[in-house]
Amino acid sequence: MSLVIANRTFRSRLVVGTGRYPSFAVMAAAHAAADADMVTVAVRRVNLSDRSQESVLDYIDRDRIFILPNTAGCYTADEAVRTARLAREAGLSNWIKLEVIGDEATLFPDNEALIAATHTLVKEGFVVLPYTNDDPIACRKLEDAGAAAVMPLGAPIGSGLGIQNPNTLRIIRERTRVPLIVDAGVGTASDAAFAMELGADAVLMNTAIAGAQDPVAMAEAMRHAVLAGRLAYTAGRIPRRMYATASSPVEGMVGR
Repeated sequence: MSLVIANRTFRSRLVVGTGRYPSFAVMAAAHAAADADMVTVAVRRVNLSDRSQESVLDYIDRDRIFILPNTAGCYTADEAVRTARLAREAGLSNWIKLEVIGDEATLFPDNEALIAATHTLVKEGFVVLPYTNDDPIACRKLEDAGAAAVMPLGAPIGSGLGIQNPNTLRIIRERTRVPLIVDAGVGTASDAAFAMELGADAVLMNTAIAGAQDPVAMAEAMRHAVLAGRLAYTAGRIPRRMYATASSPVEGMVGR
């Protein structure tokens, strides 16, 4: 089945970013290789006052790809709310990937400010997808505030460490009714597959692709990883066992 968020259907469960690529042309090629139909764009990277200047938006096929503005670089709830409003007024979208950073060194989210901003934006008609810590309580509060999805980190932004706390993601999956999108920390394809095997509905990544030696090849690898991880999750893995279990039946063999 396709990914559905706030009654909008997406073919792909891989969401990609637009920053840190060697060039806009490489970015566009990576988007195509990822086969993504939603990309996130930092509102602060778009020149909203002069659309005649070259922009990242010029390299996104908006007939095929949905743009998800984000509030990257915001450190207070008020700042994030203002940035979201600016994106909507400029015609980007009433959807927003909500980021409120609480610490410059780790770039961990400020969950208290994030929840407050979510309440405000949902009341104003935004479809809010908040980037949060991998905290089941914060995710529950964000869902109660009206978030259309929750986006817990797998590891710190841009770290490439992979999924650091799989058990908390399992708990969030078990208790969350809205889509769960793992955001941040993916380093390679196996990380993306693991996130999907844990039950994530989608994975969002930027640095893992943009910072790869070959971003286009990595984007293709991530596309396959997300598909494989989702299929493995829905197929249902075998139980883990301490001892061996014969894969071939032994009943009826000589001496049995």
